[in-house]
Amino acid sequence: MAPILDVKKLRMDFGGLRAVNDVDLYINEGEIVALIGPNGAGKTTFFNCITGVTKPTAGDVMITPPSSGKTERINGLKPNTITERGLARTFQNIRLFQNMTVLENVMIGRHPRMKAGVLGAILRDPRTKAEEKQVIEDSYEILKKLNLEMFVNELAKNLPYGAQRRLEIARAMATEPFLLLLDEPAAGMNPQETRELDDTIVRIRDTEGITILLIEHDMSLVMSLSERIYVVDYGKLIATGVPEDIKSNPEVIKAYLGEEINA
Repeated sequence: MAPILDVKKLRMDFGGLRAVNDVDLYINEGEIVALIGPNGAGKTTFFNCITGVTKPTAGDVMITPPSSGKTERINGLKPNTITERGLARTFQNIRLFQNMTVLENVMIGRHPRMKAGVLGAILRDPRTKAEEKQVIEDSYEILKKLNLEMFVNELAKNLPYGAQRRLEIARAMATEPFLLLLDEPAAGMNPQETRELDDTIVRIRDTEGITILLIEHDMSLVMSLSERIYVVDYGKLIATGVPEDIKSNPEVIKAYLGEEINA
């Protein structure tokens, strides 16, 4: 079976700067895969190219959703279209609707899967009302899965930092993705919150059937979670392999990990 994500020779140039340099990456259904590297290595730019935030200069981004088994090239599609295709992401800097409730934030994530149009919203017909009721119920169930139901009516800005991170994941899950891209989900978390995040990511994969690709600087988390790891430096792929191979790779150690990794 084809990988659910297959990236070939992806390149992103900004003027004279090559932020992503012919990177190859693939992910099979059910994997947890990490993309790591020093600050400025091109990791977030890589995510942006995959999710439609930026159109890559060259290369192919191919997806094969498990539900259809049909392979499609998604280069240059708009972010909302790519979300509808089954890719969802979080961001390095939290992007919640801070003055909306926790429930409302997740409900917004359900929007790409709603069928009611503008006319239905205006007329408030029974079908539209039933769909809105289902959105509320589905959103609450997602909050329960991420242990956020106790905050359901709280404004997003009032949540503890770790809960805000989980809320962003919940909103992404609401789009019903087959692939979830997490951009530094543990950034700013304390050790307890990081341990809870580790459990959350594994649970999302195991119980929801969502494949995970994450960017992360917390090496203990990366080594604990990942089945395979890709390492980039100055936009170029320098290593790929299982965690044990990456930990002992001299080029990776020199570029990023140093001698202080503990896992």
